[in-house]
Amino acid sequence: MKKTFLLCCFLLLASLTACASREAPPPEQEPETGTIPLTVWGAEEDEALLQEMFASFQAHYANEASFQITFQPQSESSCKDVMLGDLEGGADVFAFADDQLSALAAAGGLDPIQDSASIRTANLSTAVEAASVGGSLYAYPLTADNGYFLYYNKAYFSEEDVQSLDRILELAAQAGRLMAMDWSSAWYVYAFFGNTGLTVGLNEDGLTNHCTWNSTEGEIRGVDVAQAMLSVAASPGFANMTDPEFLDGVQDGTVIAGVSGVWNAVAVQEAWGENTGAAKLPTYTCAGKPVQMASFSGCKLIGVNAYSQHPQWAARLAEWITSEENQRLRFERRGQGPANINAANSPQVQASPAMAALLAQSEFSQLQRVGGKFWDPVSEFALNMAAGNPAGTSLQAQLDRLAEGVTAR
Repeated sequence: MKKTFLLCCFLLLASLTACASREAPPPEQEPETGTIPLTVWGAEEDEALLQEMFASFQAHYANEASFQITFQPQSESSCKDVMLGDLEGGADVFAFADDQLSALAAAGGLDPIQDSASIRTANLSTAVEAASVGGSLYAYPLTADNGYFLYYNKAYFSEEDVQSLDRILELAAQAGRLMAMDWSSAWYVYAFFGNTGLTVGLNEDGLTNHCTWNSTEGEIRGVDVAQAMLSVAASPGFANMTDPEFLDGVQDGTVIAGVSGVWNAVAVQEAWGENTGAAKLPTYTCAGKPVQMASFSGCKLIGVNAYSQHPQWAARLAEWITSEENQRLRFERRGQGPANINAANSPQVQASPAMAALLAQSEFSQLQRVGGKFWDPVSEFALNMAAGNPAGTSLQAQLDRLAEGVTAR
C-alpha cells in the first residue's frame, strides 16, 4: 500500500512537472548579429530628425550589430492602407495615427508588445490607451498632441478677440488679411458639429459609423450648422486652405489666424516671432447662439510589423525612436507634444504656447474614433459649403447624403 502511494505521488509529480514544462514560455533569444537591414516609414518632414535618431541608435549598438536603416516617406494618415496591402513587404518600423490601430491589430499587422510594463509606466495614460486594444499594448506611443487649435498673430488680435470666430473674421477682413481653415479635411470639419448635440462615431463592430448630422430635431439641427458654415465661408476674412497653404500664408503675411496643430509651431513662431499667439478654438454663431468649436484628438504611434524579419531589432529601434530623450528632441525640432511623462512635464514643453492651447482645447475634444466611410462624404459636403453652395442644392438633402455615406455598410 505504501509503495502504491509513493508510486502515485511520483507519477503525479512527474505529470505536473511535464505540464509545467509544456506551459513555460520559451527562453528569449538573443538579438541577431551581423548586418541588420531595417526599413522605416515616417512622415516626409520627419526624415532629418529620424536620420539623426538612426545614427545615435547605430552608435549605441555598434558592438552588437551593424545596421542598414532605410527611410521611406509614408503619410501617417494612410499608413494602415498601404501596410495592409502588403504586410510582408511593409516596413519593419512605421509611424501611424492611433485610429488605425484596431484595423492593423485585427489584420495581424501588429503583435501585442511583450514586457510592456515599462512603456505603460513611462507614458501618459491617454497615450497608452490610444496604443492599446482590449487592454493589450500593440504600439509605442510617440506623441500625444494629434489635435488642433487656433494660431493667431497678436499684432492683429487681442486674447478677447480670438474667443469669437465672428470677431476674428471681422478683424481679418478689416486688415485685408485672412483666417484659414481646411474644409477639405473632415478631421477639421468635425469642429462645427462636435458640440452641437449632433453625433458621429463608430458602431460596436468597430468598422461602420452612426451619424445624426442630418437631424431635423433638437435645439441645433444639421441645417443650422450648414447655414453657419455658409455664413463663415461668405466672409471676406475667411479662406479654405490646406495645412501647407496655411503655412505659406503665415510666412507671406496674408494669413493672420488659422486652425492647425503643434506640428506647425516652430514654423509659425519663426514667421510671427513675439507676435505668435495660440488659443483654444473660438465659438461660432449657430442657430443664433455661440457654440464652442470642438476638435478631434489623438496620438501618433510607432508600430513594429509582425512580419518583420528582424523583430527584436525592429522593436529596439521603435523603443529608441520613442524614448524620453528622443521625444524631447522631437519637441525641440518639430514642436510635437511628447507622450512620455517626463518629457511632457519638462519646462520647455510646459512653456510652449501651442501646447498650452492644445491643453485648453482638450476640454472640448473627442478621441477620433470613426470608420473609413466618414471622410469622403464629410469632405464633399464641406467643400460645397466653402464654395458657397453654388448650385443652391437643399442643405437638408446634402446632409442626408452625407449621413447616408458616413453610415454606409
